[in-house]
Amino acid sequence: MDDISLGRELTRARAAVRDSFHLSANRHGRWPSARKPCVKFRKIRARPGLAVMAGAGKIASALAGMTPARTSALQPIVATMKTTQSSLRRRDFITTFGTVGALSVISATGLAAPAAATPRKNRIKQGVCRGVFKGVNLDIDGMCREAARLGAHGIDLVGAEAFPALKKYGLIPTMVPGGSGIKAGINDRKNHAETETKMRAAIKAAAEVKAPNVIVLAGDRAGISDEQGMDNCVAFLNAIKAQAEDAGVTLCTELLNSKVNHPGYMCDHTAWGVEMCKRVNSPRVKLLYDIYHMQIMEGDIIRTIKDNIAFIAHIHTAGNPGRHEFDETQELNYPAICQAIIAAGYQGYVSHEYTPTKDALPTLEKMMRLCDV
Repeated sequence: MDDISLGRELTRARAAVRDSFHLSANRHGRWPSARKPCVKFRKIRARPGLAVMAGAGKIASALAGMTPARTSALQPIVATMKTTQSSLRRRDFITTFGTVGALSVISATGLAAPAAATPRKNRIKQGVCRGVFKGVNLDIDGMCREAARLGAHGIDLVGAEAFPALKKYGLIPTMVPGGSGIKAGINDRKNHAETETKMRAAIKAAAEVKAPNVIVLAGDRAGISDEQGMDNCVAFLNAIKAQAEDAGVTLCTELLNSKVNHPGYMCDHTAWGVEMCKRVNSPRVKLLYDIYHMQIMEGDIIRTIKDNIAFIAHIHTAGNPGRHEFDETQELNYPAICQAIIAAGYQGYVSHEYTPTKDALPTLEKMMRLCDV
């Protein structure tokens, strides 16, 4: 169990213990008065549910592989979670678990998982891009805090400067920038030397924090034929695929539209991207399938995803037309698309990349709820 998984497990367990005390207090006919903080509580019995005991078991198992210092720091939490049918005042229990637990987690793992994280089914592992927070005055720490609160797994397209904030909130960088550009990409050999240096560094940085993906951009046609551009892309990816394979990092070439947003962009159809992946023939060279962009270029989103799921490692969302939130004004049915993604056996992340036209945080909560099928 890594730090991120451990942090999530502790958050779930702590919430379950708290809920069990709420239930126990209700059964005994006592409830603390919000207006009388000094009211004395009757002693009640803690009755942790299965979630508490399961969490304690997982955390206890994880302790075996930790350093003595981290083990010592986390033991109080496990001990508290395993305390059943013990007479404790609710006030004392929450003080013990809330203070010792929080300090232990922060000191042992560096995590600051939100206590009120929105529960998600996680059949679709959702992430976000920074643009979904447009209109809200948040730095990267604030974005990470809100993303974690809403149940996201990570944030796309952030570099190493953001990694500490992500880790603090139990998130990962779901897509790391790779150094190529929409205009100056890997379809032009004159860009290969500079881009290769940057991308090798990105692969190394991603591997160090267990980030799953590094983005690749094909580049502008700019007089280069699609066949020549294909050959150049394949040559570049063949040169660096071994490092990606060894690091366990997937290189994801993004599919973008050349009709509205990025005229001239070469990797603008799924078939072209899939053929490129087939020629490279590596489990670590796949596509970033952007639903908004491919709706503009091709449509037929559900069938295309199902037919090409083996070559898709990451997915972006946005409404069309406009690349805003996917509400009743646009043409994509995201709950149905997400059901199809699950049915296809997809195991990667689905990250939101729209620009909100309404209040950013309520909008993001709604978009994540729509995709939480």
